[in-house]
Amino acid sequence: MSHRAEAVIVAGGFGTRLLPLTARRPKHLLNVGGVPFLEHQIARLAEAGVDHVVLATSYHAHLFEPVLGDGSRWGVRLDYVQEEEPLGTAGAIRNVAGALRDDPEGAVVILNGDILSGHDLRGQLADFDTPRDGRPVDVSLHLVEVEDARAFGCVPTDETGRVTGFTEKSDDPVTNQVNAGCYVFRRRVVDEIPAGRVVSVERETFPQLVAAGRLVVGYVDTAYWRDVGTPAALVAASRDLVLGTAPSPALDLPTGPARVLAGASVDPTATVDGGSLVAEGAWVERGATVSGSVVMAGAVVGEDALVVDSVVGPSAVVGRAAQLHCVTLGDEATVAAGGRLEGLRVDCAVNA
Repeated sequence: MSHRAEAVIVAGGFGTRLLPLTARRPKHLLNVGGVPFLEHQIARLAEAGVDHVVLATSYHAHLFEPVLGDGSRWGVRLDYVQEEEPLGTAGAIRNVAGALRDDPEGAVVILNGDILSGHDLRGQLADFDTPRDGRPVDVSLHLVEVEDARAFGCVPTDETGRVTGFTEKSDDPVTNQVNAGCYVFRRRVVDEIPAGRVVSVERETFPQLVAAGRLVVGYVDTAYWRDVGTPAALVAASRDLVLGTAPSPALDLPTGPARVLAGASVDPTATVDGGSLVAEGAWVERGATVSGSVVMAGAVVGEDALVVDSVVGPSAVVGRAAQLHCVTLGDEATVAAGGRLEGLRVDCAVNA
């Protein structure tokens, strides 16, 4: 790359879709596969040659730095900029402009803070740095191809890879290429976003750039990609990381049927499998079965309990012989002995 790359991670969302897990913390710090989620993104950026990362935070902003520090353990400089009021996806990017380098032609990687991806970011940066007809690229978008694009906004491109438009969700999509939440901006383009107001990158910034004839290109890469925005998606992403289906440079750990972190306790008669994660300080007691699930820090799965495709939140308690299928327990929630729950979110005590 002719210019050093830096990055912005947009991590200001309230995580409403992940409640009750996000009642006390931002979704970006939830444990996914064995580490706080943002560690996967920061490690990927570092692996791709990025040396400066700015976190655009808002909700529970004070919790990020104690967990992530200054970035030195990944070999990057990590800065934090708090959004005082919601400014939208592009507004959040513009809000951190003062923390970026003063290099108009530099590359700025923008990541949505809830995407787990194994795509070739270094390759996208190299493609971004390749002029088209003597012109530098203004913005590059990572695109993925999906089987059914009706639930997504679509991004058509021409034979050269140039983006030709942005279409809303439709029953008859014009393409199966969709926005995957990783962009590379020319540094000067960040400064062109209006400051101090709500701006959407998807609905305003990108369509206006295309309409103005700016060079916006798509980088199609169909490697692993998942939006980790719901409890079910969090469970699936964590499971994929534990089993090795999803790659992450943040994890220097062997893959296998389960991952039990240091400080956790699993009784020898218990069964933990299906890509489950048992976090630090958690207990899985005698005869219990945990399959394809996430048991967070300090949680307890009681004797002979069954937990399948579920999240047991921090310090939550699953009572003896209780059964959970596709359930999300919030902090300190409890399920009584013998309770049976399916497809629910619980943030208190239940006697089901």
